[in-house]
Amino acid sequence: MKLPTRLVQRAPRPLANVDSLTLPIYETTTFVFDSAAQVEEYNEGKGGRYLYSRYGNPTVVAVEQTLAALEGADAAILLSSGQAATTTALLTLLSAGDEVVCSAAIYGGTLHLLTEIFARLGVVVRFERVEAFGRPAQLLSDRTRVLWFESPINPTLRCIDIAAVAAACRARNVTSVIDSTFASPVNQQPLALGVDLVMHSATKYLNGHTDVTAGVLMGSAELIGRIEKVRRRVGGLVEPQPAYAIGRGLKTLAVRVERQNKTASAIAEHFSRDRRIEAVYYPGLPSHPDHEIARRQMSGFGGMVCVDVGGGYDRAARFFDRLQVFQRAASLGGVESLCSLPVLTSQWGHTDDELREAGVTRSMARLSIGLEDADDLIADLDQALG
Repeated sequence: MKLPTRLVQRAPRPLANVDSLTLPIYETTTFVFDSAAQVEEYNEGKGGRYLYSRYGNPTVVAVEQTLAALEGADAAILLSSGQAATTTALLTLLSAGDEVVCSAAIYGGTLHLLTEIFARLGVVVRFERVEAFGRPAQLLSDRTRVLWFESPINPTLRCIDIAAVAAACRARNVTSVIDSTFASPVNQQPLALGVDLVMHSATKYLNGHTDVTAGVLMGSAELIGRIEKVRRRVGGLVEPQPAYAIGRGLKTLAVRVERQNKTASAIAEHFSRDRRIEAVYYPGLPSHPDHEIARRQMSGFGGMVCVDVGGGYDRAARFFDRLQVFQRAASLGGVESLCSLPVLTSQWGHTDDELREAGVTRSMARLSIGLEDADDLIADLDQALG
């Protein structure tokens, strides 16, 4: 063979008898077969081989298996973002004329996806206040196919009785889906409480280092199998490199979340007594309206704290601008402590009525607690309050 051919065709094959301690990154779009018979076996679901990374990649699959075990699921599927996970799940579960019931207190991206995209495709979208989820059977109609909710909710940290919602949905053959991003699998196990499908923005706690965008869905093998077919069609795959980073982040998830729980609890308790703050929202506080629900279904109360500084948007903006240790940024769940104003980020573009239905005010600040020293974080919030 001449030089150009040798350079392309004689690339080294994977080394035999190499058992890597860490997960290898299979940075390839396609996979090699030895024969037509092997391709036939793949198409028939036999042989355990891979064809194309949009359909499956060894690095991605390995992390999906870890995530499934973490959540107590039969199977998991990684996608390119939390929003891609939400979209793919809803495309799988809904058709024109079907109804989806959703909490009015919901991540803004989910709200806009339902109202601007799925409603245009003929899906009936109905939003209900958090209080209505206390009577979940009354939320469902004959054409309801999906009930979508969060717990704890972004950004107010209200909590919904997961087992009660799941039971009501099962009784009516409605698929229950929870966005459990704020809790992480360390603090909450929705599948064990009866939910059909769990979604996480893996960008947040699962990765934990603010350097990957991804989403994950977890549930029964049958349901995830249906969703995987839709992922193939719409192409919301995650690349091997970010999948590897998620897998690496999962190794420290338990210790990170334990530390974040502890620090967030200390901050919430400290500022719940501060007269400069109108309200502190944290499920671990006895004053939280859903404290008893959270205590029953969560093993830890999470690393998110929401404070209402009062005085409208102007006072919240002054508080936000004075922070020195907390970084002014969107997202959450990383090792760095972040602050965002919901009306500028997750609830940007919401009408006054939508904000009211979600329980969000213009003077709220959402805090994502990282791994810094608790005293330094408390001192920073104290000086920012003035």
